[in-house]
Amino acid sequence: MSRKGNCWDNAVAESFFKTIKIEWIYSKSYTNQQQAQLSIFQWIESWYNRKRRHSALGYKTIDEFVKINSNFKNAA
Repeated sequence: MSRKGNCWDNAVAESFFKTIKIEWIYSKSYTNQQQAQLSIFQWIESWYNRKRRHSALGYKTIDEFVKINSNFKNAA
């Protein structure tokens, strides 16, 4: 890991960027960088974290996964 040319080093980030490009960015056109940043922030906060189900999390949303795991930590 972390050596030059290791394609598995940032697989999670690459997967996220692929998802955001396909699901959001390619369908929009932005007039400036500020508009793009705000749009992407809103997509992440309103859709990606709260409503989109993730296969790696057992098809739960990130919010559901965090709630389940925080309850588990409190019980331990």
